[in-house]
Amino acid sequence: MRQNKDLSIEKNIDQNKILVSELNQKLARIKLGGGKSKMEKIRLQGKMTARERVNYLLDDDLESIEIGAFAGHEMYEEEGGCPAAGVVTVIGYISKKLCVIVANDASVKAGAWFPISAKKNLRAQEIALKNRIPIIYLVDSAGVYLPKQDEIFADKEHFGRIFSNNAQMSSQGIVQIAAVMGSCVAGGAYLPIMSDEAIIVNKSASIFLAGSYLVKAAIGEEIDNETLGGATTHSEISGITDYKAKDDSDALNRIRALIEKMGDNPKAGFNRIEASLPKEKVVDIYEILPVDKTLPYDTYRIIDCLVDEGSMEEYKADYGKTMITTFARINGWAVGIVANQRRMVKNRHGETQVGGVIYSDGADKSTRFIANCNQRKIPLVFLQDVTGFMVGSKAEHNGIIKDGAKMVNAVANSVVPKFTIVMGNSNGAGNYAMCGKAFDPRLILAWPGSKMAVMGGEQAAKVLMQIEKSKLKKEGEKIDPKREKVLLKEIKSRYDKQTQAYYAAARMWTDTIIDPLETRKCISIGIEAANHAPINKKFNMGVLQV
Repeated sequence: MRQNKDLSIEKNIDQNKILVSELNQKLARIKLGGGKSKMEKIRLQGKMTARERVNYLLDDDLESIEIGAFAGHEMYEEEGGCPAAGVVTVIGYISKKLCVIVANDASVKAGAWFPISAKKNLRAQEIALKNRIPIIYLVDSAGVYLPKQDEIFADKEHFGRIFSNNAQMSSQGIVQIAAVMGSCVAGGAYLPIMSDEAIIVNKSASIFLAGSYLVKAAIGEEIDNETLGGATTHSEISGITDYKAKDDSDALNRIRALIEKMGDNPKAGFNRIEASLPKEKVVDIYEILPVDKTLPYDTYRIIDCLVDEGSMEEYKADYGKTMITTFARINGWAVGIVANQRRMVKNRHGETQVGGVIYSDGADKSTRFIANCNQRKIPLVFLQDVTGFMVGSKAEHNGIIKDGAKMVNAVANSVVPKFTIVMGNSNGAGNYAMCGKAFDPRLILAWPGSKMAVMGGEQAAKVLMQIEKSKLKKEGEKIDPKREKVLLKEIKSRYDKQTQAYYAAARMWTDTIIDPLETRKCISIGIEAANHAPINKKFNMGVLQV
């Protein structure tokens, strides 16, 4: 028995390390942008690449988080791909002040905006807006990718929303600084000019609503791009830009100097003390977490790898045991953790409850705990490995819908910052109750082997198979068992692909995929960012059936 247990642990460690290795390999490819040759071409023009610009800006000795690295992953293959959605987005420190940086990657289709690029930019602005931290735009873009213009131009959450956010952030005193370091054309020209300060790099950057070719076609005027909208024009004639930089490094140094002189603003006042290391080694997560998402494990052990040793104060430990609700500290920050317990447990009636499922008592406990955290101004951390709410006559008669609705209501109306880690499964309404993307977590991060879907692959494949069989039956076709088996395998394969962490991250359903060992760092940076935004609203669950 002991030997089998050791083999199981070794298997978990090996498979989780393989998942992280695959993650790092994919990230390495994404960081090449449009390819080595295109990046070298940018350098030959005397410019830095997008990632070089971001790294130059960031403080070397302080940590950062890249947001949306997998945005667009495998989404635009017919167009040649769109690594990282053609834009690099990072939360990090500039001159010891936490900022959001958005840098167009000109090596990807000349920095053109795909639909997912707009979604990623809007998410970056949302992070700056919700946390009230400065946002820096490093502009080098050819504008909207015209073949996809119908998916990016006119809707509420399309390109125009970026300018609406520009205006709102400025009115709220959230600092926006733009450095135009290459092309800045058409509607995109408004972004730097709607920022609080704009820098333009001499000779390599330009800003105009229409380039020289379009000007010639529209009004017959012959003019070159530099005269039309170069650095000298906008620094000396139009007065559109505030500073003229001689090159990229000069522009970036200017940003660092401007940020360094900023004063401090009131803080939310979240509780923090000196940090201590977790009780368990963080690397033990690899040992605990099974790659097979149907297998149980003890979530308490995961929590012991994430929180400061000795900081746990569990709420209602003996009630609603498929949910763990506990006060703790992460890197010194006080947090309230809501987690799905993945091992089988006994309820107060001695009945076995399935791990990862939310029962009425667990939902009720979680609702009360979330209310307590809001009352005490404690940020919430959701550790998701949820297969959904309990179903069946007993659950329905016990009021699972009502108790689930209360939990969803509490999550939706929380005024404290929320952070979500998708560790394993994230299925159905469980995704909502555990603060999925629709419930505005300040950050939502996924571990490499996690899965997100309406239901698990096996169940979904069988449902879809029944639909397919009914359709074929109406068309007069019969499916023999052999063909049914083949069809079921095809359906499950297609469905499983849509549940993968990379599929979700490509569409920005999560902010990014992280190595589990980075979890403490990401939550800590997230809370520090949130601490810049005082809470001015009261927690209120509204009218609810209790």
